[in-house]
Amino acid sequence: MKIASVADVKAQFSAFLKATAAGPVVVTKNGRPVAVIVGVQDDDEVEQLLLAYSPRLQAIVEASRKQIRDGDILTHDEFWAEVEASRTPKRRGKKGAPAEPTAAPDRSRRPVPPRREGVEGGPGG
Repeated sequence: MKIASVADVKAQFSAFLKATAAGPVVVTKNGRPVAVIVGVQDDDEVEQLLLAYSPRLQAIVEASRKQIRDGDILTHDEFWAEVEASRTPKRRGKKGAPAEPTAAPDRSRRPVPPRREGVEGGPGG
């Protein structure tokens, strides 16, 4: 890992881009880190980096973790029933009016799978 000032990076940007092949380059301003230049090999790596810092994705992940901690989960069969229900085309009533809405699945009584020893919150603990 290299460390360089903003002035150095600005003066030799191409050289620092090449240096990212060996590892990240930490950019400093007044001796404090302000950025990191990370080399990427392909579009997949770019997407992974962008998603890792996405506030929206982080909020979704945290909400999901909370649901798991609270036991608010779907069984395998409930999950696939909801997937199938979402794929069913909506029927229209007379003259293009929407049909009566179907009842939403009752999620208040979800079975909680037994906890396995040593497993906390899924992969990575």
